[in-house]
Amino acid sequence: MILEAVMLQVKQGKEKEYEEAFLEASKIISSMKGYISHELQRCIEVKGKYLLLVKWETLEDHTVGFRQSKEYREWKKQLHHFYDPFPTVEHFENVQL
Repeated sequence: MILEAVMLQVKQGKEKEYEEAFLEASKIISSMKGYISHELQRCIEVKGKYLLLVKWETLEDHTVGFRQSKEYREWKKQLHHFYDPFPTVEHFENVQL
């Protein structure tokens, strides 16, 4: 399992509109091969800051399967115009202790 983590900064005054658009766009990502789950967290201290966590079966399910799909183009169309600056996506794997 791979965890995709993205810190998002939404343009000031667009938070409510973003959350509504994200709810709609969630249908896209949840339909993709290798998708396990996702959650969007709103920061308490910083207005407009969000943390997106997505669990994928493999790294390629995200970087190839989703990112190179027609569904991703629709995801971008619905959400990417809300971000300033554009976020950095990072991937993590569990440490077996």
